[in-house]
Amino acid sequence: MKSAFAESRPFLLLSLLFGISYYFACVLNNPELPEPLIVAWKGAGVGFLAIYALIRLHRLDGKIVGAIMALGAIGDMALEYDLILGAGAFMAGHLLAIIFYSRFRRHKLGFSQKLFAIILVPLSVLIAWALPFDRSEALGISVYCLSVAAMAAMAWTSRFSRYQVGAGAIMFLISDLLIFARMGPLETSIIPEMLIWPLYYFGQFMIATGIVATLRHEMAADSADPVQA
Repeated sequence: MKSAFAESRPFLLLSLLFGISYYFACVLNNPELPEPLIVAWKGAGVGFLAIYALIRLHRLDGKIVGAIMALGAIGDMALEYDLILGAGAFMAGHLLAIIFYSRFRRHKLGFSQKLFAIILVPLSVLIAWALPFDRSEALGISVYCLSVAAMAAMAWTSRFSRYQVGAGAIMFLISDLLIFARMGPLETSIIPEMLIWPLYYFGQFMIATGIVATLRHEMAADSADPVQA
């Protein structure tokens, strides 16, 4: 177990290094670097989370979480060239995450938590639909928001930590709503520029590390159980 952690820790640290440095170097500043380098820098933060998940979870779940993170990294980079392609990669990741979370349902769910999850999806879609000034973009944005809001609701109601995986998914959703707000009422505001990347990246970081921590704990508990004939 210690060996696996030692092998995966550098990738977690690399994720933090690239994710945080991208914000200060490329979001808050305009570096004179080749565009492909900036795009690769952007994708590296979540890309290393994919490698981290694959190494820490030597089972199908690790491959699925790695694929979700990899699709996020592809979406990050593709958005710089083609909006539809980038959104498609993210939607594929959201749909895969929804299927994944459905396998880890929380057995007991409080009324307030269930109500929050139920309201979250239509409310998010309604907000997304109302945000863009160009009304021809409202339908496409709403369809995309449906996927990310459903992903967040499924994460919130899964048995993974709400304070880590659930909160991370909500942060991801808020970051996307801020992107849509930049197409509307916050078009000239500095708020989206300041908050979109931190909410998105640390949301992904919390999701990946929270899932891995929970499943590693369950694996350790299972291995400690006496073997029955």
